[in-house]
Amino acid sequence: MKKTYRIEVDCANCANKMEQAAKKTSGVKDATVNFMTLKMIVEFEDGADSRAVMQQVLKNCKMVEDDCEIYL
Repeated sequence: MKKTYRIEVDCANCANKMEQAAKKTSGVKDATVNFMTLKMIVEFEDGADSRAVMQQVLKNCKMVEDDCEIYL
């Protein structure tokens, strides 16, 4: 399952850091961040609870870029 989330991030480099952090999160099959549209597309592993996984994605993204935001 894929879902799109609106994000807030200041620069393309920060968006790349968020993408890498999301990809490393358990339950995420793939993630893509588009800085120009300020969107994150997340593909979840089969059977993953998307809400719980996204809470962890947000936590992991905050560790690499503390002023980023993902609107769940």
